[in-house]
Amino acid sequence: MELYKSRSKWRILLAIFGMIIVVITSFYSYYLAQQLGEKELKSVKLFALALSEAYENDDLNADFTIVDEIIKNNTVPIVLEDEDGALEGYNFPEEKLLDQEFLIKQIEKSKNRGFDPIQGSGYSRIIYLNYSRLYTLIRLYPIVQFLLVAIFILLGYLVFSASRREEQNRVWAGMAKETAHQLGTPISAIIGWLEHLKIDENITTDQLEILDELANDVDRLNLVADRFSKIGSEPKLKTYGIYDILNETKEYMEKRASRNVSFRFPESQPEELYVNVNKHLFVWVLENLMRNALDAMEGKGEISAEVHSDSNNVTILLSDTGKGIPESKQKTVFRPGYSTKTRGWGLGLSLAKRIIEQYHKGKIFVKNSKLNEGTTFQINLPKASL
Repeated sequence: MELYKSRSKWRILLAIFGMIIVVITSFYSYYLAQQLGEKELKSVKLFALALSEAYENDDLNADFTIVDEIIKNNTVPIVLEDEDGALEGYNFPEEKLLDQEFLIKQIEKSKNRGFDPIQGSGYSRIIYLNYSRLYTLIRLYPIVQFLLVAIFILLGYLVFSASRREEQNRVWAGMAKETAHQLGTPISAIIGWLEHLKIDENITTDQLEILDELANDVDRLNLVADRFSKIGSEPKLKTYGIYDILNETKEYMEKRASRNVSFRFPESQPEELYVNVNKHLFVWVLENLMRNALDAMEGKGEISAEVHSDSNNVTILLSDTGKGIPESKQKTVFRPGYSTKTRGWGLGLSLAKRIIEQYHKGKIFVKNSKLNEGTTFQINLPKASL
């Protein structure tokens, strides 16, 4: 659990660090844009003075070199309005320089952006300025940078998540196969001892019934171990009636639970609901949930099940009257390592989630839980038909 908390903290810190970089860059770009805007405004005013000087000076021998350079070096898009109201553009595409409709739109943009017209004289009676291309690019830079950083982070996250998921799958498959392998020897030994006890001439009927139940448990364990050994390979699903599976599991768990625990499960219906499952793995999930419920109830309470369906899914609700799960823990119960017991690895619910969601393409989650009242788990499975 600490590992997952640590990862969450690192993600938050990285997100904060990324936001700080974006904010600093945005403020700096805004500062540059403001400085450039002021410089362009001064440039346009100087341009207006140069035009006025050129227009009003009647001296044919005057040196207009400086004035000419000022006019040529202005790069800010502007619209000139002469004494007669005619418009002429500067620093626009050539075909737009005398396009009156286009220039009127540029004047509207200038006014909407809060630019005050600059008063000139004669040929350039009024000058309207607009943003230069460089100014616009600087203003857009933080947005472009943010999008690029976001895309980079998203791609990195997707690649990292896929890699981590693949690694987790290999670890889970390896653990399951190794567990199945290690169980093989003791299971075989137990089967041998059970057969040895059954041939005892002094065995009573009651003892034989107990041995038969033990044999059923061992057979069940052997089947689960066999299925676990095949985790990682393509699952083989078959069609089963959900009511039959639930009642079969209930009967098995009922014999192994305290007499103070009652089981309330739905009876088989005339119209059976079918699901495609690996029966032994799915039953293991149900048994795991029920064992957790028995531990939470401490030998007294009720375990109940409900079945609902729609056009696409079959829903199983499995409830108990145990201690309940704190609201802060309800989203983390399926993570490896989560356990309320003093012993155990806390892998049961995590494995149950993988079996339901990866092997059966379903969903499993805590529907609701209240402290000292109980918990309800919901399992959704794709609906099947015979």
